[in-house]
Amino acid sequence: MRLLPLLLLLLAGAAARASDDPFLSGAANQSYNIDCGGAADFTSSFGRRWLADQFFSPGGAAEMVAEPHRFPQPQERTLRFFPPSSAGKSSCYSLPLPPGRYYLRIFSVYDNYDSKARTPSFDVSAAATLVLSFRSPWPEPAARYGAYSDLIFPSATEPASDVCFYSLSTDAPVVASIEVAPVHPLAYDGATTGADLVLVNYGRVTCGNSLFGPGFTKDPDAFARVWQADVDFRNNDLKYDAITAGGRKIFGSNQPPNYFPTKLYESAVTTGGDASNEIEYLMPVDARLSYMVWLHFAEIDAGIGAAGQRVFDVMLAGENVTRIDIFKQVGGFTAFKWTYVVENLTSSTLSVKLVPVVGRPILCGLENYAMVPLEMRTVPRQVAAMKALKESLKIPARMGWNGDPCAPRAWDAWEGVTCHRGDKGLVITQLDLASQGLKGFITDEISHLKDLVSLNLSYNSLTGSLPPGLGQPSLVSLDLSSNEFTGSIPGTIGSSKLQTALLNNNQLDGQVPERLYSIGVHGGVIDLSGNKGLCGVPTLPACALFWEKGGLNKTGKIALGASFGFVLLVILIAVYILCIRRGPYDYDFEFPQDLTSISAISAKRNRYQRAKSVMLAEMEAHSPEVYTNGSPH
Repeated sequence: MRLLPLLLLLLAGAAARASDDPFLSGAANQSYNIDCGGAADFTSSFGRRWLADQFFSPGGAAEMVAEPHRFPQPQERTLRFFPPSSAGKSSCYSLPLPPGRYYLRIFSVYDNYDSKARTPSFDVSAAATLVLSFRSPWPEPAARYGAYSDLIFPSATEPASDVCFYSLSTDAPVVASIEVAPVHPLAYDGATTGADLVLVNYGRVTCGNSLFGPGFTKDPDAFARVWQADVDFRNNDLKYDAITAGGRKIFGSNQPPNYFPTKLYESAVTTGGDASNEIEYLMPVDARLSYMVWLHFAEIDAGIGAAGQRVFDVMLAGENVTRIDIFKQVGGFTAFKWTYVVENLTSSTLSVKLVPVVGRPILCGLENYAMVPLEMRTVPRQVAAMKALKESLKIPARMGWNGDPCAPRAWDAWEGVTCHRGDKGLVITQLDLASQGLKGFITDEISHLKDLVSLNLSYNSLTGSLPPGLGQPSLVSLDLSSNEFTGSIPGTIGSSKLQTALLNNNQLDGQVPERLYSIGVHGGVIDLSGNKGLCGVPTLPACALFWEKGGLNKTGKIALGASFGFVLLVILIAVYILCIRRGPYDYDFEFPQDLTSISAISAKRNRYQRAKSVMLAEMEAHSPEVYTNGSPH
């Protein structure tokens, strides 16, 4: 897909009215002005608060344009570039946006910041969809003064949406500023297209007027749109006359959901010369896409006071699509909007032509939006799993693991990651990260990669134990060789599909699970060499008695239980002998330290006998009398 950033704007110096600028609402209303490459926050002369981009984790490096004195606004003088050698193929700004529709404007500038005199080629995505393509060489005005591109996109369902830049060849993508603000959910036919399309601006012009819009002139637009002068889009073989409303009030403008500004309808162009002349605008397009065309009219000629006095046909791409009588539709000095979707184009130029029927045609403004279908995204649970792996494996920035792992499909941005289309979205099917200098561990979140067919993490310095989650039933090939994994091999590894298991040259121990070893028995490839602690299968040492799968086997557990029971029995016998069998008069059961001779033992025995005799005598003296047949004995 090749899309062109069309909105080339030379900057104006007048101040805009703050109350009409939606980008002034701030983060509380999900509105952000990001100064890419800027070192500190600041407030511009237009009253906008600009944020340094360090808060949005962009990566890359900051730089300044070659001739900053030609750029009146501070956010246009700095830029951020992303060398693929250090930042990877894909670099992203993460924008904290809740679900909704948003207006996004990007300012890209080169101005020979790197002294190479060569503009870069790169792509831009929003909502995981390819939306813009910059191709070298840029047009000279864009290269020197910068290019503004804008679009309307639906945010992700997650807490943040990514705006990503993808390097083509070895070029470093560049961006100077990013602006985003929420828009009405029904704007630009949002009821039928909002959730499934990105609308990319391929031309927004005001007819018979000069450029205007908040942030560039004092003129308001509640949507923050900037309207270009139409002279660069006219068919210059035709003649045009400009007319104005002469100060008369325009009704029906600045209304929801699109909030088209009043100034747009205060001027217009009509045909010059012969009354049979036409109005024609030539809009560059990508013929592979469909386009939503918006035409803006207002009968601002006081000489037209009734229906039928100005009638003309609208022809798009050579097809007559409608006939318009502005006064019949809305009366005089009232805004009138008309939209149409153009499909199946065969040319890179879209002709918008107004052909007279009665009187001269008139046009106040024109918008042309490419209708870019949202691309399929990676299944959310797998996105979370991949982000967890990025942290646990300590993936370096040069590998470009940013944004959606699989989308846009044309990018192939995550190095070592292969994706395929699944039932509910894109899924990860292969991870090939061999010899990447990784020094982390494998998180058990890998278990959520339910479609993983091949995993190769060989020749790294990964540590820790192998998680049970490695036992995906989809896995066909597993290569974890030449790392520093420890512990036992989980019994979950070894599905019916697994054909290759290379775990050699690690520090694994314990008994090899039978289901894993059976891979080799059934014609697969298995290598467990170089692990001194593994045991229990042919070519490996026998496991120690009672040892199985990194722990005690059934026999060992029985033996351990029997040993514990025997010890407990001995303890109970000892307690019985020492406590229960001791008589009530067995005094001095602890032998004193001085009883070390025969005489001492004899003296002790005599004392014991004397004490016993005295006690017996006392018992006999106090014994009760016994009666037999009523008489005592």
